[in-house]
Amino acid sequence: KYNNMLFCWLKVLLNTKLETSDLGWTNYPAEDPQWEELSGLDEEATSVRTYEICTPDSPTSYWLRTRWIPRRAASIIYVEIRFTMMECVSLNWRHCKETFDLYSYQSDSDEATPSHPAWMENPYAKVSTLAADQLMSRSERRSNLRLLRVQRLQGAGLYLAFRSQGTCMALLAVRVFYRKCPPLRRAFAYFPETVPHSLVEQAQGVCVENAVTPPGEQSQPPSMLCGEDGQWVGQPTSSCSCRPGYEAGDTNVRCRACPSGQFKAGSGPGVCVPCPDRSNTLIPGSAYCLCHPGYRRADSDPPHAACTRPPSAPRSIVSQINDTSVTLEWSEPLDRGGRGDLVYRVFCSSCGTGLAGSCSPCGDSVLYRPAQRGLTQRRVSVWGLRPHTKYTFTVQSLNGVSALSQSEPASDRVNVTTSRDGTRSSSVVVTGLQRAGRYRVQVRARSQAGYGSFSSEASFNTLPDGETPVCLTVCVYNIQTSGKYSQRFTPHCCYVISHNDNGEKVYIDPFTYEDPNEAVREFAKEIEASFVKIEEVIGAGEFGEVCRGRLRVPGRKENYVAIKTLKGGYTDKQRRDFLSEASIMGQFQHPNIIHLEGVITTSCPVMILTEFMENGALDSFLRVNDGQFTTIQLVGMLRGIAAGMKYLSDMSFVHRDLAARNILVNSNLVCKVSDFGLSRFLTENSSDPTYTSSLGGKIPIRWTAPEAIAYRKFTSASDGWSYGIVMWEVMSYGERPYWDMSNQDVINAIEQDYRLPPPPECPASLHALMLDCWQKERANRPRFCDVVSALDRLIRNPASLKVTGSQPLLDQRVPPSLSSCGSVSEWLRALKMERYEQSFLQSGFTSLEVVSQLNTDDLLRVGVTLAGHQKKILSSVQTLRVHEAPPTLLY
Repeated sequence: KYNNMLFCWLKVLLNTKLETSDLGWTNYPAEDPQWEELSGLDEEATSVRTYEICTPDSPTSYWLRTRWIPRRAASIIYVEIRFTMMECVSLNWRHCKETFDLYSYQSDSDEATPSHPAWMENPYAKVSTLAADQLMSRSERRSNLRLLRVQRLQGAGLYLAFRSQGTCMALLAVRVFYRKCPPLRRAFAYFPETVPHSLVEQAQGVCVENAVTPPGEQSQPPSMLCGEDGQWVGQPTSSCSCRPGYEAGDTNVRCRACPSGQFKAGSGPGVCVPCPDRSNTLIPGSAYCLCHPGYRRADSDPPHAACTRPPSAPRSIVSQINDTSVTLEWSEPLDRGGRGDLVYRVFCSSCGTGLAGSCSPCGDSVLYRPAQRGLTQRRVSVWGLRPHTKYTFTVQSLNGVSALSQSEPASDRVNVTTSRDGTRSSSVVVTGLQRAGRYRVQVRARSQAGYGSFSSEASFNTLPDGETPVCLTVCVYNIQTSGKYSQRFTPHCCYVISHNDNGEKVYIDPFTYEDPNEAVREFAKEIEASFVKIEEVIGAGEFGEVCRGRLRVPGRKENYVAIKTLKGGYTDKQRRDFLSEASIMGQFQHPNIIHLEGVITTSCPVMILTEFMENGALDSFLRVNDGQFTTIQLVGMLRGIAAGMKYLSDMSFVHRDLAARNILVNSNLVCKVSDFGLSRFLTENSSDPTYTSSLGGKIPIRWTAPEAIAYRKFTSASDGWSYGIVMWEVMSYGERPYWDMSNQDVINAIEQDYRLPPPPECPASLHALMLDCWQKERANRPRFCDVVSALDRLIRNPASLKVTGSQPLLDQRVPPSLSSCGSVSEWLRALKMERYEQSFLQSGFTSLEVVSQLNTDDLLRVGVTLAGHQKKILSSVQTLRVHEAPPTLLY
C-alpha cells in the first residue's frame, strides 16, 4: 500500500495488479509451457492476474518473460515482486527447490520473439536469486515481498524474465517503477521534476518571480541535489532572495511587493520598511523612496536615510585683526538642513587700499589654518595678507546635499582692513633644573589661531652632582600687538620631549593633552584627501568601514594602505576617540608595530591610514592555512610579535588587548602588533607601574591575566600573560583558547591552576615558555626582552624544537572518529571542516559508508587542497575499521 505522497515521486512502468485483461507473457519452452496464467483475488479481494508453476519433480529450467517495458527517463528502475512458494518438505520431491531467478534483457525496441534472445544467462543478465522468507504448507498461504534494483540502463527499454527450476510457486504481483524528485519550491527557488541517474543528481532551478540570485561574478543559478530515493537532499546551494522592493511572503516560496509608503533597498532577507522622513514612494514594489521637493539625499547616504536640504547661512561672523593676519569666528546656522555633516568654506577677496577699489579673489600667497575648505570648526586663521588693505571674507555653510542644490550655498560675509605687523617674542628663563642632567629642548608658539611647529632640537647639560630628571617642561609666553591695543596671552605649559631614565623615548598619552586634537596634529601626519584612492571595503570597525586603497604622495612611490573611516553623524567625543589611535600609533616606529601613514581630518570622511597587511589578521590566516608552516616559521612569527611587544614595553606602553586577532600579517609573513583601541598610558609613579581602568566595559577574558580581570590592573606583565595565549593560538593554528568553555568557567579554571595543554605537535620548549608567561605571580613572568632572547636561542638551535613528552590527558583534541558521527554533515562539523559540506554532497559522498573509502585523490576532487586539512580528514577516516560488505538488495 502506498500513500499519496509516495505516488508523487514514483513513476510506474508496469503493475500487474492494475491489468484488466490477460498479461500474455511468453513461456519457454513453448512446447512444454509450465507457467500458467490465472485469475485470482489479492488481499483486498480484488481480481488480479497471476502466474503459477509447480515442477518439483523436474530439474528443467522454465522461463517466463514479460512484455517489453520502456524505461523512459530512468537509468535505475526498481522491481517489486510479491510471490508465494511451497516448502519442499511438504512436497517430498527430489528436484524441489525454494528459490527462483530474475533476469533482465535491454533493447532499443520490442524485438523479442519466442526464440530470441536465447533463453540462457548471457544474453540475459542476472538480477538476483530470490528466496522466500515465508514458505507455504498445504494448509496455509503466506506471501513474500521483494524490492530489487536494476541499474546502468542504456537501451530504450527492457524485458524481465523469471526462471524456475523445480519450484512450486505463484507470482501474485509484479510492479516496475522508477523514482523521481517532484517539483519543489524552496528558498525562493523552483526546481522541476528530476529523475536521479546516480546516488545524487544535481538539479538546476530558477528563482521564483521577483527573486534574484546574489549579485557578483561568481553568482550561480540555484541548484539542489535529488537523491536516488526520489527525495530532495539538503538546501539549495545558491539561494535566491527577494529582489529590491520585495519581501518574503508567509513562506519562503514567493516574494510580495512592498506596499505604497514602504520600500526595501536591497535584495536579501530584509523586510519592507516605512519611507524615511520627507520621502515617499510612487508605486508598490519600490526599492527607494523619492525625496519631497526641495530635499535631497547625498550620494553617500544610505537609502534609509531621511531626505535633507542645504543649511542656512552661518551667523555673526567676528573678526580679530592681528596686523596682516585675521582670525574669523562665527556661530552655527539656525538650520543645519537635518544633517550632521556640516562643514564650512571660506573665500577671500582683496578690495585694494582705496575706498572704492575693485575686489578680486585673493592669490595663493594667502594661507588658511586649519584649512580653507571642509572646516568642521567655526574658526579659521588667515595669514599672508597685505598691510593696510581692505578684504572681504565670505563664509559658506555646506553639507552633504549642498552640491546637489541648484542654488549657491548660503553664506555670510565680513569686511576687514589689515594693519602693520607688530609682533615680538619674549625670552624665557627655565629654572629648577637638576644637576648632572642632559636636556633636550624644543619650543613652539601658541596663539589664538592654535599651535605652531616645534623648533629644531637643542641639547645641553647641567652641572654634575645632581639627580637625573625624568622629563622637561618649557613654558613659553607670546606677546602680540594689534594697532593701539596690546594683549598678553596666557602662558601654556606643554610636553617638550620625554625620556625615561635610560634615555629612551617614553610614550605620551594623548588624553593628557588639554586639547586631544593637538596630539593628533603632533604625532600624526596630515595627508591630502586627493592623494588617497579607496578601492574596496574589506571589513568594518567600531567607528566605520575599513577599506583597502592606494596612497600616492607626489615624489613618493604609490603603495597600498589600509584605511579606517569615521562614519557620518559622529559626535566630538567619537571623533576624538577615533583619532586617539592615530595619536598612539604615530609615536611608534618598529618593524613589528603597524606603521601609521597619516590621517585625513580636514575633509569628510575622517580617515586613519596605515600600511596594508596582505594576509590580514593572524588568527584567521592560521585557520585558513592549517598545517602549512614549519615549526621554525611559526616560531619566527612569535619572535616578531615578541620584538614588537618589547619595543612597546620599553616605551612604558601597555597594550591590554594582545591577541592573535589583533596581530596583522603581511605577504612576507612578518607579524605586526596593531589595534591600540584599549591601550592607555602607563604611569610612572612607582617601581611597579600599573594602570587601573575606570572605563568598565568588557575585558577579553580568555587572553587577560588574573589580576587584570579581578582588579583591572594592567601592566607589561599582564601583556606577557596575553602573549602566552597568543603563542598557544599560533601553535594550534588559530584554535579558540579554552575551546567552548564559558568565560566564567575559564576564570574558575585559572584560579584552580589549570593551564592550557600543549597544542598537537607543539615542542615542549615552547609550551614551557607558555607556562612561564602564565605564572600566577606577575613578578615571576618573563619580561618581553627575556622572551625575545629565549626564542632567539630556540631558532639558533632547531633541535630544541622537536616535539618531546606526551600529550596531557586533560584534552587530547584528537580528530573525532568517523564511526561516532551520525551523518556526513555532523562528521565535517565535528572536524571543523563544514566549509566542504556542499562539495562532499555534490561529489556523491552522501553517506558515511562512502566517505570511509576516501583517499587523497578523492579529497583533491572534492576541493580539499590544504595538506593540513587532508591530514585531519584522512586521520578521522582511518579510525573506522571498514569491512567489505557483500552486495545487498534494497528492501
